[in-house]
Amino acid sequence: MNELVERLMSDAKLDATQAQKAIETIAAFVKEKFPMLGGAVDQIFAAGSTNKNEE
Repeated sequence: MNELVERLMSDAKLDATQAQKAIETIAAFVKEKFPMLGGAVDQIFAAGSTNKNEE
């Protein structure tokens, strides 16, 4: 997920807080509109956070 934050900061000129909030908003939207994907969305973002901590 940190790679996505960095890309939002670079491409959309957001600061880190704004980029993180954008990701959280998008994830919540996807889970609301497509509840069957809720677990997958959680796993994707959890995996992204874990991978960054391992680097």
